[in-house]
Amino acid sequence: MKSPILPRAASWLVTILVPVILTMLSIRFLFNPLYLRFEYNMPGFPPDPYGFTTQDRIRWAQSAMDYLINDAGIDYIGDLRFDDGTSLYNERELGHMVDVKNTVQAAFAVLYGSIVVLIGLGLWAWFARWWKMFLVGLRRGGWLAVILVGSLVFFSIIAFGIFFTAFHNVFFQPGTWQFLWSDTLIRLFPTRFWQDIFIYVGILVVLGGLALGLGLRKVSET
Repeated sequence: MKSPILPRAASWLVTILVPVILTMLSIRFLFNPLYLRFEYNMPGFPPDPYGFTTQDRIRWAQSAMDYLINDAGIDYIGDLRFDDGTSLYNERELGHMVDVKNTVQAAFAVLYGSIVVLIGLGLWAWFARWWKMFLVGLRRGGWLAVILVGSLVFFSIIAFGIFFTAFHNVFFQPGTWQFLWSDTLIRLFPTRFWQDIFIYVGILVVLGGLALGLGLRKVSET
């Protein structure tokens, strides 16, 4: 018997939502103090040529991370000072952090909204008896996440500079995210930090996608 059009369309919506949710969940997972300690203590992580110790980096990076996910204004990090009384961040850095916060919080709003929609679709699928199509959507979404995110991570590894520049130019005004090597943001978050972020997010997404794709492999659409 041919499946109704609406459940089929909803099943494909599930497929689209899965990579979004897996990616955003992976990013949100890395917003924690344990990750910072892990990353800064990784073998080969470049030292700060201007004098930040590992503990300094963890301390200041945690403040920056907290700012991105809390409801505080820019003074939360704008009022931070070095021991000599100078500001931790200059005006250009603070302006960029405002942009980053807006982007991060918008992304997390998309995450939470997508989860709500996915749960709603799941409830509809259960009570309207198209549960198998819902599971098929999850499985397809898992494989889609593996293909899309896996490809992006592979490209970022072989051409990180191009990928990093393109990524920032999509979300921020060109030039507003580039700083001096001596600026605090670069000292806290060198290129290696971002390379690792992309790799770890990719690994988490691929693992989640494989879990769905392989775990639901016996489900077939009817």
